[in-house]
Amino acid sequence: MGIECSSVVSAPLTEVFDWFTRPGAFTRLSPPWQPMTLVRESDSLADGRAVLGLPAGLRWVARHDPDAFDPPHRFVDRIDADGPASLPAALAIRWRHTHEFEAVDDTHTRVRDRVETPVPARVLRSTFDYRYRQLAADLAAHRTAARHGFPRSTIAVTGATGLVGTALTAFLSTGGHTVIRLVRHPPRDPGERQWNPADPAPDLLTGVDAVVHLAGASIAGRFTERHKRQIADSRIEPTRALAQLAARTGISTFVSASAIGYYGDDRGDETLTEESDRGDGFLADVVADWEQAADLAGGRVVRVRTGIVQSPAGGTLRLLRPLFALGLGGRIGNGRQWLSWIGIDDLIDVYHRALWDDSLSGALNAVAPAPVRNSEYTRMLAAILHRPAVLPVPGIGPALLLGRQGARELALASQRVVPARLHAAGHEFRTPDLASALRHVLGRTDSRAGI
Repeated sequence: MGIECSSVVSAPLTEVFDWFTRPGAFTRLSPPWQPMTLVRESDSLADGRAVLGLPAGLRWVARHDPDAFDPPHRFVDRIDADGPASLPAALAIRWRHTHEFEAVDDTHTRVRDRVETPVPARVLRSTFDYRYRQLAADLAAHRTAARHGFPRSTIAVTGATGLVGTALTAFLSTGGHTVIRLVRHPPRDPGERQWNPADPAPDLLTGVDAVVHLAGASIAGRFTERHKRQIADSRIEPTRALAQLAARTGISTFVSASAIGYYGDDRGDETLTEESDRGDGFLADVVADWEQAADLAGGRVVRVRTGIVQSPAGGTLRLLRPLFALGLGGRIGNGRQWLSWIGIDDLIDVYHRALWDDSLSGALNAVAPAPVRNSEYTRMLAAILHRPAVLPVPGIGPALLLGRQGARELALASQRVVPARLHAAGHEFRTPDLASALRHVLGRTDSRAGI
């Protein structure tokens, strides 16, 4: 059993192989629907080892075979079981993955994967389909940036361990950029610098070309006064201090996270662009102050107003997926509220574009082109998971969990936001419609989706 498959990508042989050698490659190729985390990344495809975390304390150790290493044509890894629990011995011993690369011509490379394992090909197929989509799209994104003159850069990132930060730092490093993670703890490796959000060190951004500021407490939770203070205090003053430091350091590009909460909790059927007025509510107030703080960075500032991010590794979809998989999903309230969403990889592309496209500044709506109503989202997710969605959640349900204000501004919020400035810039989305986005991140890209 096992699998053998291949795909041709539009990039030269050495460019493709080099992508695999850089930090972040495993993260970019790991399907978000799988319960696997990267505990420690390999430092070499020749003879390194990576440690992978699984549920229940299991550890898989991927060891690279030095005898099979033949750059830029081949590297091999095998996975052994290690940890307090054990896997079947046959599975642990017989997983051997051969990665092969062959030049088709000067601008195309065939990537071939051969995995020897008891796991049948039908189980592995969605994983390798996902890997090939990710590889091709990431390489294409970096080529587009290079054509527009974006050089290899040193980019400092806050919030690098979150859902977006993990994906973005991996994307940037596999593209050949140097990523400096700004962390609150003492640095553990040369890729980290300690950051005090209240009083960043004067030399924190020395040698940095651009900053991506993602840090902020989760807005999920009951809207108590304490929780609201955490939301505001983790964003406004830290952003102000970092932006002012960026201005003093002479950073040319400062990209800050923001949110479509700027437009208020309910704008009816109004189509909202970056030119639309600010709405009402607690989150609208926080976002407005957050964005004003970011503008102190000087240079070119881009404020990325993010919609509901689609990934089973975090955010709303992580909460909804198990409920819908059990057939317990349904619309919230009357289901007519607008949901402006974006796939995780399209969000990464937006941040990337904000870094390289000098024509972009100010607010930027990071949402897919086609917002949907809550009832449509519910129907789509249920269909892709092959489950019914017949258990509507009354409006009082979110209010019990989030409080009345939290329910109004989160679960029942209705914002019909469109990416007007990205459209004007000719930006292309990887998954512009909800069906393709959910299929991609859930590994349901075959005809069984039924839609």
